[in-house]
Amino acid sequence: MKLALTVLLSSLLSASAYNFPLQATKAVKGTKAVKGKPSSGMSPSAAAWAAANPSVALPFATAPATLDGSMLGDVGFDPWGFSTTPVGPWILGKDQYQINGLDWYREAELIHGRIAQIAVLGFLGPELFGTLPGNDWTGLDAYSNTNPLAAFNQVPGLALLQIFAFMSFLEIKRLNYIKEEGGNYQPGDLKIGQGDGRWNPFNLNYSPEEYEEKRLQELKHCRLAMIGVFGLAAQANASGMGVLEQIGGGLVIPDYVSKAGYFFPEGI
Repeated sequence: MKLALTVLLSSLLSASAYNFPLQATKAVKGTKAVKGKPSSGMSPSAAAWAAANPSVALPFATAPATLDGSMLGDVGFDPWGFSTTPVGPWILGKDQYQINGLDWYREAELIHGRIAQIAVLGFLGPELFGTLPGNDWTGLDAYSNTNPLAAFNQVPGLALLQIFAFMSFLEIKRLNYIKEEGGNYQPGDLKIGQGDGRWNPFNLNYSPEEYEEKRLQELKHCRLAMIGVFGLAAQANASGMGVLEQIGGGLVIPDYVSKAGYFFPEGI
């Protein structure tokens, strides 16, 4: 059940993080134009690598010229050269490249990062705050498992279907925003947060400087959560235990400590 709740809440997160229009990069067809190097006869990718600069994130490597530091949070991390390949939302058809390739990658980074942040809470929440009660129809223990991966298999199929349907609704709504705005779409903008005509339930009213800082904070949290939830999932799969249960077990003093020769493992 915990993983099911995680999936549901992840969709909500996509609609709740800072979503004032994100000024990332200028809308240039495909990717940023590479300056300083002739590109005649070269592919966009080759031209970007030909004008590569030192990477801040990886000092031992270089970053393609498409990552010039002008985008928020850009530290030159692109060892596989994704930023050099023109991409765009397929839903716009032949007009997909109206949205700059880097902006489209930023859209993916934000959405996945927001989902990952909620997923981390989904891993920790059931052990911290308890699980949902079951009933005769679902089974009394349907939502009792604190291992999110195992819990997914306990949730009734109709409950998963409800979650999937709600996720689909939110995703279709996001895609419609992209179709409506086309080349003017800003990554991660879900019409929530401060600004005219937006849903702002918390009455956010940051100054431009504060707002830029909040945007950067969100981006860093997104990146950290994407790494963190991968580790949580891998450990839950390997141990079959909840996160806090594992941590608690590691903090327990073993019985042999109270015995003479406590520095030897039990049985030696």
